[in-house]
Amino acid sequence: MSNTVISRLSAAGPALVAGAGAMLCISVLAGLEQFNDGALWLMAPFGATMVILFGLPDSPLAQPRNIVLGHLLTTLVGLATMSLFGVHPWSLGLAVGLAVSLMLLTDTTHPPAGANPLIVMLSGQGWDFLWSPVAIGAVLIVLMGLLYHRGTGRRSYPTRWL
Repeated sequence: MSNTVISRLSAAGPALVAGAGAMLCISVLAGLEQFNDGALWLMAPFGATMVILFGLPDSPLAQPRNIVLGHLLTTLVGLATMSLFGVHPWSLGLAVGLAVSLMLLTDTTHPPAGANPLIVMLSGQGWDFLWSPVAIGAVLIVLMGLLYHRGTGRRSYPTRWL
């Protein structure tokens, strides 16, 4: 076999483990919706969070502080911007710009969370969206990531809490 084929085969193991973790986490969150009167537990940016948490768990972007606070702060920015200014092309841009700045200033950068203001504003979410799916979902994601990484013994996660 060529070195390229061997290299790709050896990379498949960690990729499959990361994919299995992401599948399990999203499946649990989706399953919770069935047992909680249809309450939201999922949103699209959580799918992108899976890539970072399970594929790159050593990254600063995958740490609990970044996942939880990144999602909370950016959702809060979207809700506040929508409440103050409504939904317009300029207010959508303002909300995303403020969210990016706030994550960078607070050292809570989590790229998937950059989409949260758009989701909030384009779907007309209320303030309860901050609680569910965002806060509860982000905390559950971190807990599942912690259990998964420790359970597989492949990585020590997290590398830092705060």
